[in-house]
Amino acid sequence: MSATNPLNELSAAEAVTAIRRGDVSAESYARALLNRCSQLKDLNAFISLNQDAVLEAARNIDQQRTGGKPIGALAGLPIPLKDIIGTTSMPMTCGTRSLRSFRLKEDSTIWQRLSQSGAILLGKNNQHEMSLGWTSANQVYGVVRNPYDPARIPGGSSGGTAVAVSARMAPAGIGADTNGSIRIPAAMCGVTGLRPTHGRYPSAGVMPLAPSLDTLGPMARRVYDLCLLDSVVSGDPIVSSPMDLTGVRIGVSREYYFTNLDEGVQRVMDAVLLRLREAGALVVEAEIPDLAALLAKVTVPILYYEARRSITRFLAEHDAPVDFAGLVSQLSPEIRKQAEEWVIEGASNEISDQAYQDAIQKYRPALQETWRNYFSEHRLRAVLSPVVRMPAPRSPQSLTSPGFDVVINGTVVPARVAFTRNIASSSAGLPSIVLPAGMTSGLPVGIEFDGPAASDRDLLSLALAVERVVESNPAPTL
Repeated sequence: MSATNPLNELSAAEAVTAIRRGDVSAESYARALLNRCSQLKDLNAFISLNQDAVLEAARNIDQQRTGGKPIGALAGLPIPLKDIIGTTSMPMTCGTRSLRSFRLKEDSTIWQRLSQSGAILLGKNNQHEMSLGWTSANQVYGVVRNPYDPARIPGGSSGGTAVAVSARMAPAGIGADTNGSIRIPAAMCGVTGLRPTHGRYPSAGVMPLAPSLDTLGPMARRVYDLCLLDSVVSGDPIVSSPMDLTGVRIGVSREYYFTNLDEGVQRVMDAVLLRLREAGALVVEAEIPDLAALLAKVTVPILYYEARRSITRFLAEHDAPVDFAGLVSQLSPEIRKQAEEWVIEGASNEISDQAYQDAIQKYRPALQETWRNYFSEHRLRAVLSPVVRMPAPRSPQSLTSPGFDVVINGTVVPARVAFTRNIASSSAGLPSIVLPAGMTSGLPVGIEFDGPAASDRDLLSLALAVERVVESNPAPTL
């Protein structure tokens, strides 16, 4: 990886401030990012990138500023979007072959809010096809590569967004998380990521997977940048003050979240717990009852039952070039196999109406109540866990996902389990924040804080404080 231009190292907030003051022109900043995208194109972080449009938009921001016109909170900030987020100016491929020319007639609501604040669409990020996997090994647009080691996966499905931010191609981006798709790549690529409380961010104009679980969320290199983007999207005042960690009660469910961790990940977690205690936080060790059993009855039934129905509706409502059957027929072999086993009508593992109703009406409320009781009983502000049990593994010989294995401490573990065991809060719709907290064998390790429903601002304040006390990660170098 070639040395970066100092402009590429700016955080989102620093870049906006520099542009607003006139210290840096929006055009020169955009050029620095575009040059970086070109230099690192082999990481395959982007599906679409329109250099001329980015530079024109940047020049317009410069003209507004020099002309004395008011500019928005994100003025001149080029950011990419995961390619399930619709805009009129670029196709929304969802990482698939059949949607490579599909454009919405109206921008998604989230992009409307970002662009009205002056953000510039840098491009659309590569991802796991149809968001159905955690490797971002896309067989249509190419494998996304981890900037810390291109032989390793970046995580997924928002892998391209995490790579772009980590590799200094972008200061921040917008990903999406149904079952770990922001948090896993954020951890594996050494960036921060916010999965907001379900329903906090608008979903109009975004390809759904399971609307009862889906949410968009920002990814960046600094927690404050998450605060900035969260404020623009949610309309809430920006969170700017770090929480005083003295006496803050942080839950640790060790049996569920800390079992069979990679040795390097375990060392990082031990260091994080020590630093939190030294900063005055109180670490409360207590197990979350029945968590695994409830999750088994919630996540898979909801995800696969809603997928066919929600995607079918979206394609029809937006006059897509294919219907659901046509989309499935053109999926890459391993993704089509997954759809045929779980999603299509008559699938071998098709979720029944009764199983879905039980998941929605019985088991998810029970899961949410379990979490509420856990936070309340132990008076917790958040729960801490490693995001995944191991750092980014090497890309599998077979790109089939999730049907491959990884090895942790000499034990063979299905990748699906290794990647998703610790992202349990999302099935209850809770907010989560991920931040880097150390390295092992040259690879980043991410930590996750989960909070009670609607505690997003509190969680951001906590993360601002934690960022100051945990180990900071070096930038990737190749």
